[in-house]
Amino acid sequence: MSTDNGNVGPLAGLKIIELAGIGPAPLCCSLMSDLGADILRIDRNFDAKLGVSRDRRTDLLRRGRKSLSIDLKNIKGVQAVMRLVEGADVLVDPFRPGVTEKLGIGPEECFASNRELIYARMTGWGQTGPLANAAGHDLNYLSLTGIVHAIGSKEIPTPPLNVVADMGGGAMSMAFGILAGVYEARNSGEGQVVDISMTEGSAYLALAMYGMAAVGDYSHERQDNILDGGAPFYRCYETLDKKFVSIASIEAKFYDLLLEKTGLKGEENLPEQLDKTQWPKMHARFEAIFKSKTRDEWCEIMEGSDVCFAPVLTFNEAPHHPHNEARGTFVDVEGVVQPNPAPRFSRTPGSVKGAPPDYGQNTHDGLLEWGFDAMEIDELMNENVVGWRAKK
Repeated sequence: MSTDNGNVGPLAGLKIIELAGIGPAPLCCSLMSDLGADILRIDRNFDAKLGVSRDRRTDLLRRGRKSLSIDLKNIKGVQAVMRLVEGADVLVDPFRPGVTEKLGIGPEECFASNRELIYARMTGWGQTGPLANAAGHDLNYLSLTGIVHAIGSKEIPTPPLNVVADMGGGAMSMAFGILAGVYEARNSGEGQVVDISMTEGSAYLALAMYGMAAVGDYSHERQDNILDGGAPFYRCYETLDKKFVSIASIEAKFYDLLLEKTGLKGEENLPEQLDKTQWPKMHARFEAIFKSKTRDEWCEIMEGSDVCFAPVLTFNEAPHHPHNEARGTFVDVEGVVQPNPAPRFSRTPGSVKGAPPDYGQNTHDGLLEWGFDAMEIDELMNENVVGWRAKK
Protein backbone atom coordinates (compact mmCIF):
# COMPACT_ATOMS: atom_id res chain seq x y z
CA MET A 1 0.00 0.00 0.00
CA SER A 2 1.03 3.60 -0.50
CA THR A 3 -0.46 7.06 -0.42
CA ASP A 4 -3.26 7.84 -2.84
CA ASN A 5 -5.02 11.14 -3.30
CA GLY A 6 -8.02 9.54 -4.99
CA ASN A 7 -10.98 7.92 -3.30
CA VAL A 8 -10.38 4.21 -3.68
CA GLY A 9 -11.24 1.39 -1.33
CA PRO A 10 -14.38 -0.45 -0.21
CA LEU A 11 -15.97 2.72 1.23
CA ALA A 12 -15.56 4.81 -1.93
CA GLY A 13 -18.67 6.95 -2.34
CA LEU A 14 -19.47 7.19 1.37
CA LYS A 15 -19.66 10.88 2.34
CA ILE A 16 -18.90 11.87 5.93
CA ILE A 17 -18.89 15.22 7.72
CA GLU A 18 -16.55 15.12 10.72
CA LEU A 19 -16.92 17.80 13.36
CA ALA A 20 -13.38 18.18 14.68
CA GLY A 21 -12.59 16.53 17.99
CA ILE A 22 -9.72 14.61 19.56
CA GLY A 23 -8.99 10.92 20.11
CA PRO A 24 -11.44 8.23 19.06
CA ALA A 25 -13.68 10.07 16.57
CA PRO A 26 -10.67 11.24 14.49
CA LEU A 27 -9.21 7.71 14.51
CA CYS A 28 -12.53 6.35 13.27
CA CYS A 29 -12.54 8.92 10.47
CA SER A 30 -8.91 8.10 9.59
CA LEU A 31 -9.91 4.48 9.17
CA MET A 32 -12.92 5.44 7.06
CA SER A 33 -10.74 7.67 4.89
CA ASP A 34 -8.10 4.97 4.48
CA LEU A 35 -10.83 2.66 3.18
CA GLY A 36 -12.10 5.18 0.65
CA ALA A 37 -14.71 7.41 2.33
CA ASP A 38 -14.88 11.07 1.28
CA ILE A 39 -14.53 13.02 4.53
CA LEU A 40 -14.81 16.73 5.20
CA ARG A 41 -13.35 17.60 8.59
CA ILE A 42 -14.92 20.78 9.97
CA ASP A 43 -12.19 22.44 12.01
CA ARG A 44 -12.60 25.62 14.00
CA ASN A 45 -11.36 28.72 12.23
CA PHE A 46 -8.97 29.51 15.09
CA ASP A 47 -6.66 27.54 17.37
CA ALA A 48 -8.77 26.22 20.25
CA LYS A 49 -5.74 24.61 21.95
CA LEU A 50 -7.32 21.14 22.01
CA GLY A 51 -5.11 18.15 22.77
CA VAL A 52 -1.33 18.16 22.45
CA SER A 53 0.21 20.58 19.92
CA ARG A 54 2.41 18.82 17.37
CA ASP A 55 3.93 19.00 13.90
CA ARG A 56 1.13 18.79 11.31
CA ARG A 57 2.80 15.79 9.64
CA THR A 58 2.72 13.77 12.86
CA ASP A 59 -0.90 14.54 13.79
CA LEU A 60 -1.84 11.23 12.21
CA LEU A 61 -5.42 11.10 13.47
CA ARG A 62 -6.13 13.87 10.92
CA ARG A 63 -4.54 12.16 7.93
CA GLY A 64 -6.18 11.49 4.61
CA ARG A 65 -9.04 13.98 4.48
CA LYS A 66 -9.87 17.58 3.70
CA SER A 67 -9.91 20.24 6.41
CA LEU A 68 -12.46 23.05 6.24
CA SER A 69 -12.44 25.89 8.77
CA ILE A 70 -15.93 27.09 9.64
CA ASP A 71 -17.10 29.40 12.43
CA LEU A 72 -19.89 27.37 14.04
CA LYS A 73 -20.90 30.30 16.24
CA ASN A 74 -21.81 32.34 13.16
CA ILE A 75 -25.29 31.70 11.76
CA LYS A 76 -23.85 31.66 8.24
CA GLY A 77 -21.35 29.03 9.36
CA VAL A 78 -24.17 26.90 10.73
CA GLN A 79 -26.07 27.35 7.47
CA ALA A 80 -22.99 26.24 5.53
CA VAL A 81 -22.74 23.06 7.60
CA MET A 82 -26.44 22.35 7.05
CA ARG A 83 -25.87 22.69 3.29
CA LEU A 84 -23.13 20.07 3.57
CA VAL A 85 -25.40 17.79 5.62
CA GLU A 86 -27.86 17.64 2.74
CA GLY A 87 -25.34 15.68 0.67
CA ALA A 88 -23.79 13.56 3.44
CA ASP A 89 -24.34 9.98 4.54
CA VAL A 90 -22.89 10.49 8.02
CA LEU A 91 -22.21 13.28 10.50
CA VAL A 92 -19.65 12.58 13.25
CA ASP A 93 -20.28 14.47 16.51
CA PRO A 94 -17.38 14.28 19.04
CA PHE A 95 -18.80 16.76 21.57
CA ARG A 96 -20.45 16.39 24.96
CA PRO A 97 -24.23 15.83 24.93
CA GLY A 98 -26.18 18.90 23.92
CA VAL A 99 -23.36 20.89 22.30
CA THR A 100 -24.48 20.46 18.70
CA GLU A 101 -28.08 21.19 19.69
CA LYS A 102 -26.94 24.56 21.10
CA LEU A 103 -25.05 25.26 17.87
CA GLY A 104 -28.14 24.51 15.80
CA ILE A 105 -26.73 21.42 14.10
CA GLY A 106 -28.24 18.76 16.35
CA PRO A 107 -30.01 15.60 15.16
CA GLU A 108 -33.41 17.27 14.82
CA GLU A 109 -32.10 19.97 12.48
CA CYS A 110 -29.96 17.54 10.50
CA PHE A 111 -32.71 14.95 10.01
CA ALA A 112 -34.97 17.74 8.73
CA SER A 113 -32.38 18.37 6.02
CA ASN A 114 -31.46 14.75 5.36
CA ARG A 115 -33.79 12.02 6.62
CA GLU A 116 -31.32 9.22 5.81
CA LEU A 117 -28.41 10.74 7.71
CA ILE A 118 -26.52 8.68 10.28
CA TYR A 119 -25.75 10.97 13.22
CA ALA A 120 -22.85 9.28 15.06
CA ARG A 121 -22.20 10.69 18.53
CA MET A 122 -18.97 9.86 20.39
CA THR A 123 -18.75 10.42 24.14
CA GLY A 124 -17.03 8.74 27.06
CA TRP A 125 -20.09 8.00 29.17
CA GLY A 126 -22.88 8.00 26.57
CA GLN A 127 -25.63 10.52 25.81
CA THR A 128 -27.61 9.78 28.99
CA GLY A 129 -26.99 8.75 32.59
CA PRO A 130 -25.65 10.47 35.74
CA LEU A 131 -22.16 10.98 34.27
CA ALA A 132 -23.21 11.97 30.74
CA ASN A 133 -22.03 15.59 31.04
CA ALA A 134 -18.93 14.98 33.15
CA ALA A 135 -15.43 15.36 31.75
CA GLY A 136 -13.24 12.28 31.52
CA HIS A 137 -10.52 10.46 29.65
CA ASP A 138 -9.78 6.92 28.53
CA LEU A 139 -8.57 5.82 31.98
CA ASN A 140 -11.79 7.02 33.64
CA TYR A 141 -14.10 5.33 31.15
CA LEU A 142 -12.12 2.12 31.35
CA SER A 143 -12.14 2.21 35.14
CA LEU A 144 -15.92 1.93 35.13
CA THR A 145 -15.81 -1.37 33.21
CA GLY A 146 -13.66 -3.49 35.54
CA ILE A 147 -10.82 -3.63 33.01
CA VAL A 148 -8.43 -1.23 34.76
CA HIS A 149 -8.81 -3.19 38.01
CA ALA A 150 -7.64 -6.30 36.15
CA ILE A 151 -4.44 -4.76 34.70
CA GLY A 152 -1.20 -4.06 36.53
CA SER A 153 0.84 -5.35 39.44
CA LYS A 154 -0.60 -7.01 42.51
CA GLU A 155 -0.19 -3.72 44.37
CA ILE A 156 -1.84 -1.22 42.00
CA PRO A 157 -3.76 -1.09 38.71
CA THR A 158 -1.76 0.26 35.77
CA PRO A 159 -3.21 2.68 33.19
CA PRO A 160 -2.97 1.05 29.78
CA LEU A 161 -2.29 3.20 26.75
CA ASN A 162 -5.45 4.87 25.52
CA VAL A 163 -5.77 2.31 22.75
CA VAL A 164 -8.33 0.41 24.87
CA ALA A 165 -11.23 2.78 25.68
CA ASP A 166 -10.50 5.63 23.27
CA MET A 167 -9.42 3.65 20.26
CA GLY A 168 -10.88 0.18 20.83
CA GLY A 169 -14.10 0.77 22.73
CA GLY A 170 -14.56 4.17 21.09
CA ALA A 171 -13.19 4.44 17.55
CA MET A 172 -13.81 0.85 16.47
CA SER A 173 -17.31 0.82 17.97
CA MET A 174 -18.03 4.04 16.10
CA ALA A 175 -16.78 2.62 12.79
CA PHE A 176 -18.93 -0.48 13.20
CA GLY A 177 -21.93 1.57 14.33
CA ILE A 178 -21.65 3.93 11.37
CA LEU A 179 -21.50 1.13 8.82
CA ALA A 180 -24.37 -0.74 10.46
CA GLY A 181 -26.39 2.49 10.50
CA VAL A 182 -25.69 3.26 6.84
CA TYR A 183 -26.63 -0.28 5.83
CA GLU A 184 -29.92 -0.05 7.71
CA ALA A 185 -30.71 3.43 6.37
CA ARG A 186 -30.24 2.26 2.80
CA ASN A 187 -32.80 -0.46 3.44
CA SER A 188 -35.30 1.59 5.44
CA GLY A 189 -34.80 5.08 4.01
CA GLU A 190 -34.54 6.45 7.57
CA GLY A 191 -31.47 7.68 9.40
CA GLN A 192 -30.89 7.56 13.14
CA VAL A 193 -28.61 8.59 15.99
CA VAL A 194 -25.83 6.15 16.86
CA ASP A 195 -24.84 6.68 20.51
CA ILE A 196 -21.24 5.51 20.97
CA SER A 197 -20.04 5.31 24.58
CA MET A 198 -16.38 4.52 25.18
CA THR A 199 -17.37 2.94 28.48
CA GLU A 200 -19.87 0.58 26.88
CA GLY A 201 -17.64 -0.19 23.91
CA SER A 202 -14.81 -1.09 26.28
CA ALA A 203 -17.05 -3.26 28.44
CA TYR A 204 -18.03 -5.18 25.31
CA LEU A 205 -14.36 -5.89 24.59
CA ALA A 206 -14.24 -7.72 27.92
CA LEU A 207 -17.25 -9.91 27.09
CA ALA A 208 -15.35 -13.16 27.63
CA MET A 209 -13.96 -11.97 30.97
CA TYR A 210 -17.44 -11.15 32.23
CA GLY A 211 -18.52 -14.68 31.34
CA MET A 212 -15.59 -16.16 33.25
CA ALA A 213 -16.18 -13.88 36.25
CA ALA A 214 -19.87 -14.84 36.38
CA VAL A 215 -19.02 -18.46 37.19
CA GLY A 216 -15.97 -17.81 39.36
CA ASP A 217 -13.40 -18.70 36.72
CA TYR A 218 -11.66 -15.32 36.90
CA SER A 219 -9.76 -14.15 39.96
CA HIS A 220 -10.17 -10.49 40.89
CA GLU A 221 -6.62 -10.48 42.22
CA ARG A 222 -4.25 -9.03 39.65
CA GLN A 223 -1.55 -11.35 38.28
CA ASP A 224 -3.48 -14.36 39.49
CA ASN A 225 -4.91 -15.40 36.11
CA ILE A 226 -3.49 -16.85 32.93
CA LEU A 227 -3.97 -13.72 30.81
CA ASP A 228 -2.97 -11.00 33.28
CA GLY A 229 0.69 -11.92 33.79
CA GLY A 230 0.06 -14.33 36.64
CA ALA A 231 0.96 -17.42 34.64
CA PRO A 232 4.71 -17.90 34.03
CA PHE A 233 3.94 -19.05 30.48
CA TYR A 234 2.02 -15.88 29.54
CA ARG A 235 4.10 -12.82 30.32
CA CYS A 236 7.10 -10.76 29.30
CA TYR A 237 10.67 -11.49 30.38
CA GLU A 238 13.75 -9.31 30.47
CA THR A 239 16.74 -10.46 28.41
CA LEU A 240 20.49 -10.13 28.90
CA ASP A 241 20.61 -6.83 26.98
CA LYS A 242 17.85 -5.21 29.08
CA LYS A 243 15.25 -5.74 26.37
CA PHE A 244 12.17 -7.94 26.56
CA VAL A 245 10.46 -10.92 24.93
CA SER A 246 6.86 -12.09 25.20
CA ILE A 247 5.81 -15.67 25.86
CA ALA A 248 2.25 -16.95 25.42
CA SER A 249 2.55 -20.75 25.57
CA ILE A 250 -0.96 -21.42 26.86
CA GLU A 251 -1.76 -24.69 25.11
CA ALA A 252 -0.07 -27.82 26.50
CA LYS A 253 1.77 -28.64 23.28
CA PHE A 254 3.11 -25.10 23.02
CA TYR A 255 4.18 -25.14 26.67
CA ASP A 256 5.99 -28.42 26.04
CA LEU A 257 7.92 -26.74 23.24
CA LEU A 258 8.73 -23.80 25.53
CA LEU A 259 10.21 -26.23 28.05
CA GLU A 260 12.24 -27.84 25.27
CA LYS A 261 13.67 -24.56 23.93
CA THR A 262 14.51 -23.26 27.40
CA GLY A 263 16.27 -26.52 28.34
CA LEU A 264 13.78 -27.44 31.04
CA LYS A 265 12.15 -30.39 29.32
CA GLY A 266 13.03 -33.67 30.98
CA GLU A 267 13.83 -32.19 34.36
CA GLU A 268 12.54 -34.21 37.26
CA ASN A 269 9.80 -32.83 39.48
CA LEU A 270 8.71 -30.10 37.10
CA PRO A 271 5.31 -28.88 38.33
CA GLU A 272 2.17 -29.19 36.25
CA GLN A 273 1.63 -26.23 33.93
CA LEU A 274 -1.64 -25.13 35.54
CA ASP A 275 -0.60 -25.65 39.17
CA LYS A 276 -0.98 -22.05 40.39
CA THR A 277 0.82 -22.79 43.64
CA GLN A 278 3.98 -23.40 41.60
CA TRP A 279 3.67 -20.41 39.27
CA PRO A 280 5.98 -18.16 41.33
CA LYS A 281 8.65 -20.88 41.28
CA MET A 282 8.39 -21.36 37.50
CA HIS A 283 8.34 -17.61 36.94
CA ALA A 284 11.67 -17.34 38.76
CA ARG A 285 13.10 -20.20 36.67
CA PHE A 286 12.03 -18.64 33.38
CA GLU A 287 13.19 -15.20 34.53
CA ALA A 288 16.71 -16.47 35.12
CA ILE A 289 16.78 -18.40 31.85
CA PHE A 290 15.65 -15.49 29.67
CA LYS A 291 18.20 -13.19 31.28
CA SER A 292 20.94 -15.54 30.11
CA LYS A 293 20.68 -14.50 26.44
CA THR A 294 20.01 -11.35 24.43
CA ARG A 295 16.69 -10.63 22.79
CA ASP A 296 18.14 -11.36 19.36
CA GLU A 297 19.53 -14.68 20.56
CA TRP A 298 16.10 -15.70 21.83
CA CYS A 299 14.63 -14.65 18.49
CA GLU A 300 17.03 -17.06 16.76
CA ILE A 301 15.90 -19.85 19.07
CA MET A 302 12.14 -19.24 19.25
CA GLU A 303 10.83 -16.84 16.61
CA GLY A 304 8.63 -18.52 14.03
CA SER A 305 8.11 -21.60 16.20
CA ASP A 306 4.96 -22.74 17.98
CA VAL A 307 6.24 -21.51 21.33
CA CYS A 308 4.05 -18.41 20.75
CA PHE A 309 6.91 -15.96 21.02
CA ALA A 310 7.68 -12.43 19.88
CA PRO A 311 10.26 -9.79 20.72
CA VAL A 312 8.84 -6.78 22.55
CA LEU A 313 9.51 -3.89 20.17
CA THR A 314 9.39 -0.14 20.58
CA PHE A 315 7.39 2.08 18.22
CA ASN A 316 10.67 2.92 16.47
CA GLU A 317 11.68 -0.73 16.13
CA ALA A 318 8.37 -2.18 14.95
CA PRO A 319 8.45 -0.87 11.34
CA HIS A 320 11.81 -2.57 10.78
CA HIS A 321 10.86 -6.06 11.90
CA PRO A 322 11.18 -8.48 8.93
CA HIS A 323 7.56 -9.63 9.20
CA ASN A 324 6.23 -6.07 9.22
CA GLU A 325 8.51 -5.15 6.33
CA ALA A 326 7.37 -8.18 4.30
CA ARG A 327 3.71 -7.34 4.89
CA GLY A 328 4.12 -3.60 4.29
CA THR A 329 2.55 -2.93 7.67
CA PHE A 330 3.96 0.60 7.73
CA VAL A 331 4.29 3.37 5.16
CA ASP A 332 6.32 6.59 5.03
CA VAL A 333 4.23 9.70 4.34
CA GLU A 334 6.19 12.96 4.15
CA GLY A 335 8.96 11.50 6.27
CA VAL A 336 6.68 10.12 8.99
CA VAL A 337 6.51 6.33 9.31
CA GLN A 338 2.99 5.22 10.21
CA PRO A 339 0.68 2.20 10.01
CA ASN A 340 -0.86 1.33 6.68
CA PRO A 341 -4.65 0.80 6.53
CA ALA A 342 -6.11 -2.34 8.09
CA PRO A 343 -7.86 -4.62 7.41
CA ARG A 344 -6.80 -5.52 3.88
CA PHE A 345 -9.14 -6.02 0.95
CA SER A 346 -8.10 -8.20 -1.99
CA ARG A 347 -10.05 -6.34 -4.70
CA THR A 348 -10.59 -2.84 -3.31
CA PRO A 349 -7.54 -2.13 -1.14
CA GLY A 350 -7.34 0.89 1.11
CA SER A 351 -4.57 3.47 1.08
CA VAL A 352 -3.43 6.53 3.00
CA LYS A 353 -4.98 9.46 1.12
CA GLY A 354 -2.31 11.92 2.18
CA ALA A 355 -0.62 13.56 5.14
CA PRO A 356 -2.64 15.56 7.68
CA PRO A 357 -3.59 18.91 6.15
CA ASP A 358 -3.06 22.32 7.68
CA TYR A 359 -6.16 23.61 9.46
CA GLY A 360 -8.58 24.95 6.89
CA GLN A 361 -6.23 24.05 4.03
CA ASN A 362 -9.04 22.68 1.85
CA THR A 363 -11.80 25.13 2.74
CA HIS A 364 -12.29 26.52 -0.76
CA ASP A 365 -11.88 23.29 -2.71
CA GLY A 366 -13.86 21.22 -0.22
CA LEU A 367 -16.87 23.53 -0.34
CA LEU A 368 -16.63 23.68 -4.12
CA GLU A 369 -16.62 19.88 -4.43
CA TRP A 370 -19.64 19.58 -2.13
CA GLY A 371 -21.85 21.96 -4.11
CA PHE A 372 -20.96 25.57 -3.21
CA ASP A 373 -20.10 27.95 -6.03
CA ALA A 374 -16.91 30.01 -6.08
CA MET A 375 -18.67 33.34 -5.59
CA GLU A 376 -20.46 32.36 -2.39
CA ILE A 377 -17.28 30.72 -1.04
CA ASP A 378 -15.36 33.95 -1.59
CA GLU A 379 -18.11 35.89 0.17
CA LEU A 380 -18.02 33.55 3.18
CA MET A 381 -14.24 33.82 3.33
CA ASN A 382 -14.31 37.60 3.13
CA GLU A 383 -16.76 37.65 6.06
CA ASN A 384 -14.49 35.30 8.08
CA VAL A 385 -17.26 32.71 8.23
CA VAL A 386 -14.99 30.12 6.68
CA GLY A 387 -11.21 29.89 6.34
CA TRP A 388 -8.46 29.73 8.95
CA ARG A 389 -7.64 32.69 11.15
CA ALA A 390 -4.33 32.54 13.02
CA LYS A 391 -5.71 34.46 16.01
CA LYS A 392 -9.09 35.08 17.56
